[in-house]
Amino acid sequence: MGVHVPGLISIIVFYLLILAIGLWASRKTGFRNKNLKIDDVMLANRSIGVFVGCFTMTATWVGGGYINGTTEVVAVNGGLVWCQAPIGYALSLVIGGIFFVDKMRDCGFTTMLDPFHWKFGDLMNCLLYIPALTGDVFWSAAILAALGATLKVIMDLNLETAIIISAAIACFYTILGGLYSVAYTDVIQLICMFIGLWLCVPFSMTHDAVSSITRNNSEPWLGELTSDYAANYIDYGLLLMFGGIPWQVYWQRALSARSLGVAQGLSLLGAVGCIIMAAPAVLMGAVAASADWNATSYGYDEIREEDHTLILPLVMRYLCPEAVTFIGLGAVSAAVMSSTDSSVLSSSCMFSRNVYGVIYARIFRKKPSEVSQVWVMRGAQLVITGLACVMAIQVDSIYDLWLLCSDFVYVILFPQLVCVMYLKKSNSYGSFVAFALGLFFRLMGGDNALGIPAVIKYPWFSEADDIQYFPFRTLSMIISLVSLIFVSYVTDFLFTSRTLPLFLDFYGCFTHLSKDAPSTIKYELPLPTTKNGNDSGVTKRHIESNTKL
Repeated sequence: MGVHVPGLISIIVFYLLILAIGLWASRKTGFRNKNLKIDDVMLANRSIGVFVGCFTMTATWVGGGYINGTTEVVAVNGGLVWCQAPIGYALSLVIGGIFFVDKMRDCGFTTMLDPFHWKFGDLMNCLLYIPALTGDVFWSAAILAALGATLKVIMDLNLETAIIISAAIACFYTILGGLYSVAYTDVIQLICMFIGLWLCVPFSMTHDAVSSITRNNSEPWLGELTSDYAANYIDYGLLLMFGGIPWQVYWQRALSARSLGVAQGLSLLGAVGCIIMAAPAVLMGAVAASADWNATSYGYDEIREEDHTLILPLVMRYLCPEAVTFIGLGAVSAAVMSSTDSSVLSSSCMFSRNVYGVIYARIFRKKPSEVSQVWVMRGAQLVITGLACVMAIQVDSIYDLWLLCSDFVYVILFPQLVCVMYLKKSNSYGSFVAFALGLFFRLMGGDNALGIPAVIKYPWFSEADDIQYFPFRTLSMIISLVSLIFVSYVTDFLFTSRTLPLFLDFYGCFTHLSKDAPSTIKYELPLPTTKNGNDSGVTKRHIESNTKL
């Protein structure tokens, strides 16, 4: 079978539309502007309003992995009862908006790593960048791989070509326009996604090969939750709720809103959007579970295991008319690009501000210019996009790698974020110990998908299935949190009481106790402003980062 020309034309038209919107939005930053500001590119000058913000906040989680994964779980991986992502990620936006957004904005932070740099210093700032970076890169690679496979299923298009072109377009308009381009293209992408998915629902549900999905025939897709899996179920639910907070893709949107009230409102509206956008994906998962695939041209009695990640495009391909299929394909492409552009931007922003900025200050003893940070960010976007493309093409288990990295975000970053915001005496010693212990206990719990054996076999471990039924991810997170609190308070007592001499304070956490305190490098954080230039009420601060590690 050759390339389907009408389908290819529809994809080209859609990509050109997205590219045009991205280029139009990029005029707000001015690519050749010699006076570029960090806020202009990374946070759209903190000017995002309710309309655009509602779309882009929803796009924090609603993307290629979200809709494809929802359909897959409902159809073959446990049923609706195990489809926790929509509720979990929606609650993460609510919790982030209520408990964290005000503190992040009051301090004038630009990235998620800024508070870690401020509180824990250079070393921990760079260490904590690692799980954030790998999560974004692996996530981008996973959804690019899914898009390539989708286009191959529906149009017999070359997988590598589809991945590279999709990533290149998303990277191009993101480099030019930063968050402006990401936010404005999110509007078009979510609209296309919504229309495309809902258009496919009635056609797929009324196909001759699909039996009714109503209550009398709902067992295949509703699923069940047995007592054996109850603790595991809670573990994943908490991971989604709290592990969804410390992601830069969320914070770049929350910090870009024009005011605190708008940022908190967008978090709540984004949560509603997550639920709404999951509905058509759930219905198509129910359709896939209720279909007689032998009565279609698919060629098999049921969906093969190797095709489980392709259930959504398979429903579009075999249970919808051809014209509807290609509109739905545009929806999938929109979902993937809305995820890719924001992930690339988030990692590059953190690299430019929190890694390059630290290294530059160490070498030259002064803060790098904002223009240089913007150009470093753009260079990092090219590198991160290239890495994601290579992994999407070469690595078979990329989605499993992303799942492991999302565990690290929950186990390592969430306790750090809680303590840096709410624990006054938290310090670098507690942060490092928490990082090490959280990483250790999570890895020792093993990972079946990646072939990592379980060294620590927690209660209820199944030797036969090699499964940890105990909520060991949440236990690892709690160990990380408690160790950060305990070590921070112990070291604070030991140094402030002079039980330990200050020359042993190699992190420089207590130099303020010494008369000969080391010099510091001052970073003045940019203030959020409204469109008319008035101050939005954020208190002006200088954040001091000790020059010691």
